Amino acid sequence: MTFPNQRPRRLRTTPAVRDLFSEVSLSANDFIVPFFVREGVSERREIRSLPGIFQHSVDSLKREVEEEMNLGIKAVMLFGIPSQKDEIGSQAWAEDGIAQLAISELKGSFGDDLVVFADLCLDEYTSHGHCGVVLDGQVDNDPTLELYGRVALAQANAGVDFVAPSGMMDGQVGKIRSALDGNGNSSVGILAYSVKYASSLYGPFRDAVEVEIQGGGDRKGYQQDFRRSKEAILEATLDESEGADILMVKPALTYLDILSLVKARTSLPVAAYQVSGEYAMIKAADQAGYIDGLSVAVEQLSAIKRAGADLILSYFAREVLTHLS
Repeated sequence: MTFPNQRPRRLRTTPAVRDLFSEVSLSANDFIVPFFVREGVSERREIRSLPGIFQHSVDSLKREVEEEMNLGIKAVMLFGIPSQKDEIGSQAWAEDGIAQLAISELKGSFGDDLVVFADLCLDEYTSHGHCGVVLDGQVDNDPTLELYGRVALAQANAGVDFVAPSGMMDGQVGKIRSALDGNGNSSVGILAYSVKYASSLYGPFRDAVEVEIQGGGDRKGYQQDFRRSKEAILEATLDESEGADILMVKPALTYLDILSLVKARTSLPVAAYQVSGEYAMIKAADQAGYIDGLSVAVEQLSAIKRAGADLILSYFAREVLTHLS
C-alpha cells in the first residue's frame, strides 16, 4: 500500500490541535440578543413556543440584560408588544410606547456599555398584523414609509443606538435615514433587514409578539420569495446606497448561500438572524431526546459565522456563552 504524503488527520489529533487550526470561534462579541418587552405585565412570562425565552416587563428586562452583560454581551435587539393596537400602529411611535420606555430604561441604566438596537416595524402594533398601512387589502408602501419615519424618530429620541427596519418596504432605509438626519439624529445607525424572506420559520416569533395576520393573510407581497437569490443582492445593494450601516439576512441557516453572496458583495458589516423556528426546532428535538440541542446550536451558529456573518441574532446566545465559558 502506498501511503499518502498529505495526512490531514494530523491537524485533527487532539482538542488543542483542533482549536489551534479552527477558523471560526464564537464569542460574546458575535451576538445581538433579541428581547421581547410587553406592556402591562409585572413580571416576565415564558413564551410557549420558545422554551426559555420570555416576554418581559421593563424591570425584568433590565435584570436579564444585566445578567447577559455579565457574560460579555454588549448588544440587544428590542421588540415591543403594546397592550392596545390600532389600524396604523400608533403605539409604535408614541413617546410612552413600550419600546421607547424600554430603550430609555436600558440606556439610562447601562449607557454606552450596552448597544441597543430596536426593531422598527408596525406588525406588533397594528390590529391587522401587517407591517404597514393597509389599503384595499394590500400594504401601501409609501404611506407606510411616513410612519416608519415617525417610529425612527421616537426610538432615536428615546436613546436607541441603531434602528432596525424589518418591514421590507421599498425605500425604507432612505426614508428613515432622511428622517433621522433631518431631525438631529445623524449618529443613530441603521441595521437594515435587507434580505428578509417570506419564511415558514417565523411562527414562534409571532406567538412571542402576539401577532396574527387578519383574514389568514401572509407577507409574501413584501417579504422575499425563497426561490430567488439574485433579488437578495439587489435588495442589499439598494439598502447600502440608501444609507444602511449594517445589512442583515433573515432567516440564517436555510439561507447560508445568500449570506455568503451578500458578504462577498459589500464592505458593510453583515448580520444574520437565527430565527424563532430554527431555535424551536432544536429545542423540540432536544427535549424529545433526538439530538444534543446545545451541540447542534453551536454547530449551526458556527456555520452562520463561517458563511460570513459578522453579527448573529440568536435566542441561544446566553446558553451557548454559558457553555463555552
